Amino acid sequence: MKSIADLGDLIGKRVVIRCDFNVPLDGQTITDDGRIKAALPTLKKLHEAGAHTTVMAHLGRPKGEVNPKFSLAPVAKRLGELLGVDVKFASDVVGESANELNKSLKDGEVLLVENVRYEPAEQSKDDAERAELAKKYAAFGDIFVSDGFGVVHRKQASVYDVAKLLPAAAGELVGKEVEVLSKVTENPERPFVVVLGGAKVADKLAVISNLLKIADTIIVGGGMAYTFLKAKGYEVGKSILDETKITEVTGYLQAAENEGKKILLPVDVRVADGMDFDAKKALGDVTVVPSDQIPADKEGLDIGPETAKLFSEAIAEAKTVFWNGPMGVAEIDAFAEGTRAVAKAVAGSDAFSVIGGGDSAAIVRELGYSDDQFGWISTGGGASLEYLEGKKLPGLSVLEEN
Repeated sequence: MKSIADLGDLIGKRVVIRCDFNVPLDGQTITDDGRIKAALPTLKKLHEAGAHTTVMAHLGRPKGEVNPKFSLAPVAKRLGELLGVDVKFASDVVGESANELNKSLKDGEVLLVENVRYEPAEQSKDDAERAELAKKYAAFGDIFVSDGFGVVHRKQASVYDVAKLLPAAAGELVGKEVEVLSKVTENPERPFVVVLGGAKVADKLAVISNLLKIADTIIVGGGMAYTFLKAKGYEVGKSILDETKITEVTGYLQAAENEGKKILLPVDVRVADGMDFDAKKALGDVTVVPSDQIPADKEGLDIGPETAKLFSEAIAEAKTVFWNGPMGVAEIDAFAEGTRAVAKAVAGSDAFSVIGGGDSAAIVRELGYSDDQFGWISTGGGASLEYLEGKKLPGLSVLEEN
């Protein structure tokens, strides 16, 4: 892939850049600006080089319709504060506002257009529809820079199709993400420990399949752990369970044993009658039980203290750690202990540690850890996982071809 350094003198050049500004919002307030900060090295470089920079990004899932709830206006304001420049903001994506502001840009100026997912064709499965929209994006610039790693696994107009129409390069962030993830998957310092959590086992099975070839130990927590416990013949009560994946999971447990790899599962869990997610509270008493003794009328909602100790000890021995996904329903304090324990272990480890984006990145920041306490905090949850699966990511492949 080309980098910005390969693009030559950029003064006066019109650059259109795809960033990932899918930040969490509380009304109009950005609660975690990590993804905006991650884009700063590239945007500063373009600003200082005197480029006319037009930024494209998305926020949330407006499903091809204009929805003020998903406006990038708060992002434009915060980006201006962080960049130290006045960031112009277009009230549409490829309409009159965007086109007029794009034409008015001077050397070093930055424009952010409105949420690209307001455009129905942005995520269309129809190649021709996306290509037509991409032509309008390409009209904004002479060069395309891809710096939204969180979307490179998507074949979307602002990620894939526009890169086929303009000379294209990877931004600083995309370049660093690929460097770090290739290091983890191709030449990790050992022992290499992977920590996987979150609710859906289906999202992580392909990752486990590929990582069994690479990792030394795979730690499984969160909601996905109960399908593994069920595969071992345990009662899991009302815990989240994917019955359709039990046979596949059984195969992975056997494969790990055959190949001398470890899959660590919870030895104890925190259970309750259930939870009220909106009220952020447990239903009934929270108790700790061995993972092979979950009552039929209880729901497992976090790993227990013995499991936290087991997982932390494995992390402490590692030389490389990759972590994606919470160990329980971390949004509810009663079920956040396991995730806190893993975050503490990873932050305190001497290993090269990679936080695999998504919930995990937000959690470590909410817990007060700084980014420099980890080797790398990825900006792409789904993209990071698909990279670890060994998949070809469209947004990267198109840059390699350009």
